[in-house]
Amino acid sequence: MNLPIALFNGTVATTNGLYSIQDISIEDAKNLVEKHGYISAIGHKATADILSEVLDKNVKMHRVQFQQKVGQIAIVLKLNERPPEGSILDKAEMEEIGYKLKIMKRIE
Repeated sequence: MNLPIALFNGTVATTNGLYSIQDISIEDAKNLVEKHGYISAIGHKATADILSEVLDKNVKMHRVQFQQKVGQIAIVLKLNERPPEGSILDKAEMEEIGYKLKIMKRIE
C-alpha cells in the first residue's frame, strides 16, 4: 500500500488508533515526500510556507478534515513552544519560536 505522506501542522490524532511519533531530519522528510508524494492537511498559511521551503515543494494551505489511514505516514511541523491562546503566527514568528519535524505513523 503506497499512501501519500500527509502533512500536518501539529501532532494530532485524526482518528482513533495507535500512533508512533519521532523526530525526523529535513533530508529524510524530503526523501519520503519525493518517494511517496504528499497530501496537505495544513491549516495555516505560515506553516505551508515553511514546509514549502524545507521540503522544496509547493505546499498549499488546505484546511480539510483528514483521517490518517493505518500504515500512513505524516510529516508534522511541531513548534518548540506553545503559542499564546488565540494566536495566529506568521512565518517570522514561527521561525523565531523554532520548530522540529516529526514523523507520525498510524500503526493501528
